[in-house]
Amino acid sequence: MRTNVNIRRMTELAILTAIVIVFQLLGTFIHIGVTSISLVLIPIVLGAMLCGVKGGAFLGFIFGAITLWAGISGSDPFTNTLFNAQPIATAVICLGKGILAGCGAGLVYKVLKDKNAILASVAAAASAPIINTGLFVLGGLFLVNGTLVTMTGGQSLTYFLLIVCAGINFIAEFIVNVVVAPAINTIVQVAAHRVQ
Repeated sequence: MRTNVNIRRMTELAILTAIVIVFQLLGTFIHIGVTSISLVLIPIVLGAMLCGVKGGAFLGFIFGAITLWAGISGSDPFTNTLFNAQPIATAVICLGKGILAGCGAGLVYKVLKDKNAILASVAAAASAPIINTGLFVLGGLFLVNGTLVTMTGGQSLTYFLLIVCAGINFIAEFIVNVVVAPAINTIVQVAAHRVQ
């Protein structure tokens, strides 16, 4: 029985990994302002709910790795500029925010799921963009601020990060994740009942 559960989890994780890769690669080409929108947070949250904190962290790592690759390859000009100026700090931001967004969504869901499954899914879905964007802003302020000051062209760094980079993008990510949360909850519940 335990082997069946492990195989099911590995299959779910493999499918969600493929979705994360596709969403992130497509998202690289959809920009709001200077940053791309992260629809990829939806499968990361789903993975965090289905596969736990470690599953969410793994999917977040895949998201961060693709973001970093887009910066290294030049397909994301904003991340490319940051990477060329500060490669280690950029890698820490890309990987850290993805991993912790997946981890955080998994922890929030784990804490709340026995109290109220719908609340747990909504809170997990809301936490992912908050963590992702929050760590991006903090990384910008503390790790790559010199490069960003040069990029702002005289604007306040805080204004640039909160309004230009994260503002509309964060709002779009947050709304999409929270609206999709009931559907995610339904998928999680159906998957859980099939196992029993």
